Amino acid sequence: MKSITYFIKGIRSPGGLIKSGLLSAFILAGIPATLLAQEFQYTKPTVWFGMAAGANFSYYHGSTQQLNYDFTAPAAFHQGNGVGLYAGYLLEVYHPGSVVGLMLHVGYDNRRGSFNQEITPCNCPADLKTNLIYITLEPSLRIAPFRSGFYLFGGPRMAFNLKKSFTYRIGINPAFPEQAPTPDVTGDISDVHKTLLSMQVGAGYDIPLSSPNSRAQVVLSPFVSFQPYFGQAPRSTETWNITALRVGAALKFGVGRRISPELVPITTGATPVVDRDVRFTVHSPKNIPVERRVRETFPLRNYVFFDLGSTEIPDRYVLLRKNQVTDFKEDQLEVFVPKTQSGRSSRGMVVYYNVLNILGDRMGKNPGAAIKLVGSSEKGPEDARAMAESVKEYLTSIFGIADARIIVEGRDKPKIASEQPGATRELELLREGDRRVSIESSAPAMLMEFQSGPDAPLRPVEINSVQTAPLDSYVTFQVEGAKEALSSWSLEIKDENGQMQNFGPYTQEKVSLPGKSILGTRSKGDFKVRMVGQGLNGKTIRKETAVNMVLWTPAENEQGMRFSVIYEFDESKAINIYEKYLTNIVTPKIPKGAMVIIHGYTDIIGDVAYNQKLSLARANDVKQILENSLSKAGRKDVRFEVYGFGEDEGLTPFDNKFPEERFYNRTVLIDIFPQK
Repeated sequence: MKSITYFIKGIRSPGGLIKSGLLSAFILAGIPATLLAQEFQYTKPTVWFGMAAGANFSYYHGSTQQLNYDFTAPAAFHQGNGVGLYAGYLLEVYHPGSVVGLMLHVGYDNRRGSFNQEITPCNCPADLKTNLIYITLEPSLRIAPFRSGFYLFGGPRMAFNLKKSFTYRIGINPAFPEQAPTPDVTGDISDVHKTLLSMQVGAGYDIPLSSPNSRAQVVLSPFVSFQPYFGQAPRSTETWNITALRVGAALKFGVGRRISPELVPITTGATPVVDRDVRFTVHSPKNIPVERRVRETFPLRNYVFFDLGSTEIPDRYVLLRKNQVTDFKEDQLEVFVPKTQSGRSSRGMVVYYNVLNILGDRMGKNPGAAIKLVGSSEKGPEDARAMAESVKEYLTSIFGIADARIIVEGRDKPKIASEQPGATRELELLREGDRRVSIESSAPAMLMEFQSGPDAPLRPVEINSVQTAPLDSYVTFQVEGAKEALSSWSLEIKDENGQMQNFGPYTQEKVSLPGKSILGTRSKGDFKVRMVGQGLNGKTIRKETAVNMVLWTPAENEQGMRFSVIYEFDESKAINIYEKYLTNIVTPKIPKGAMVIIHGYTDIIGDVAYNQKLSLARANDVKQILENSLSKAGRKDVRFEVYGFGEDEGLTPFDNKFPEERFYNRTVLIDIFPQK
């Protein structure tokens, strides 16, 4: 693995660059000078250690009276408050600029307090002070919603009791001022829980105390946390409970990783402009010698698309003669292929273009199954019904399906239409997708597991294929901070012969390209990679580096599985019934320690940048469902990789010439590979 990392920096402020007495002398003397300062740069730490201290403001509520088996106060105490010390150690782990991280606090936790004074039956004032001390273990989820110094945290609190003492004092009756005072009663409170399990939520703010370019960095973090009474009853008897508010500060220390030295020109006497830092990384994996054979569960859309102006089934669909029906087998579809093969993923389109034959074969094997064919046409219900009649005629005449088992209907638009009211762009492509016959059925033998309704796909077909270039063999280009610093960026990649290739523009921070798209038929090559970014301040930022790339080549076998989730136009949330499919069908098939690669795509309709975000949202939607179902099963052994490729026609599973190809490109593919 080869990683080349650079920082693109703006000019630093003078205070951060004065590093020698010589430069100070130049400034004091008023001598204009342009110097070349060399400094090492460091990443922000990902791991922080430190100490925290603060005050616990404890609020007592409920009642207590029998303090131990030897002493019961004459009157019950109900409410009170107090201030105790909190001090401990902390550990935080989060990537710079990330939203989510982890925190762990271990500390001394004092919950001392005094109850409000009570009057006993003898008309004597009584006071009760308690001193509860715990060792606490507080793991938390850290969330920085604005990717800034402000963060929220929350999680469980586990407290282990160390001390549980009390002091009871009773005063004298005001009516008898000469009465001798009663000695204080002290001791340990009985029936105290040895362990408490409660919760806490809070917020903090990181204030850097050192230069962001220093190797060792220090941060001061004031914080406040709230610990409600849930689970904080100190005793197993009576109703005494404690709510606490903790206010304090943490001092955190971290060590950054050294990047590479860079020469930064400095001009004295001028006010420099400070630009945002952008980190540019090129990751070119070594050859991964794996031929991944994939058993794919290929979804079968319940649509047959028709050409504009025609009610005949298009010839790109595989149409059998009656004497071929006995030879048709769902698991041997390669025998009957379309006249025109798809440019990409032809194996998948062979399956889809046999949809009518698969439908007829299944209806023949399930004589109780009935279907409804709903045509939709921009010319109106009559034209739509003629399209549906064409499909019915094929099923009855070729497969011998009884007329009574097929209902026909015509509509202006399908029940789930691509063209929505008010749409103005790419209407021709949207209308092509809406000119179709939808196959509806309530027979479970016909439908995908857990599916029902007009949008339910037919039961998928299992096919075996070879994945020729796994996603983990792609070359990855990352511009960390691009969202904050750049409006867009592109790649210029030049080989040893000076031949230039251009990729982009991109707006996301991470882009992955298959090595073949850069190398072509070459097995390897040396390239100069230039990142050209358009800064938000109008400046063009360029950075160039050299990288060696190796073409992925197969060597050994590895068996994997592939599943698909199909989305409707412009949707990013999985249909509820797909959630059941992913939870109950896909999750149980994920082996222990497996790697799951999830990659989302869109068709070519819509804006390029929007489609890239949409595809990533779809992929993350599927990942979230799988993670939740694995977590409910008590599993954390699966490694995920998520990609969103948008409408990139070099990467989408299918072409975009026909509506069926565009519909299949609105997908998320789930590749599951066992641990090696």
